[in-house]
Amino acid sequence: MDVIDAIRSRRNIGRLEGEVAAHTIEELVELATWAPNHHLTEPWRFTVLSGAERERLGRIWGEIAADAQSLAGSARDEAIHRDVQKLLRAPVLIVVSTRTDPDPVVAEEDFAATAAAVQNLLLAATAFGLGAAWRTGRIVRDPVVKRHLGLDEDDRIVSIIYLGHPSGPPPQGRPRNVDVVLRWYRS
Repeated sequence: MDVIDAIRSRRNIGRLEGEVAAHTIEELVELATWAPNHHLTEPWRFTVLSGAERERLGRIWGEIAADAQSLAGSARDEAIHRDVQKLLRAPVLIVVSTRTDPDPVVAEEDFAATAAAVQNLLLAATAFGLGAAWRTGRIVRDPVVKRHLGLDEDDRIVSIIYLGHPSGPPPQGRPRNVDVVLRWYRS
């Protein structure tokens, strides 16, 4: 698959299954790190969770959410269960994070570079015939989640990539209208 086909056919796929070999994940990460990166700071980090680790993270996430809503009893248990189930929709999760430089300009450039690395990984997964989804949400900002993943509190989680084999056909893309987003200035 060429890069243009990968761009046009890549979709977030919500339900994924099967195993993804460690060497495939390593190649996806290596391809991700070819992203443009100002001053070659290489700020990105990739944390891979599979098996029961997905459930552990989901339980932490669910407990944080349940506490924020002051849930108790069966309502709390159900809310935690729902959050655990979200992280079990794919056999592999890749948490992509970036360090946060004290210089706000460098921090912004590093965040952008890490987002580009995520896109590289998603396009490479599509080219390999894998399905993936870019997810965020309140989980990416929580210090308890960051500590659980071994990240510094100042690190930013850019994406939680759900990775696996598609359980069905990918959703269809919608038409794009370049005229709405493109502006020309000519002399």
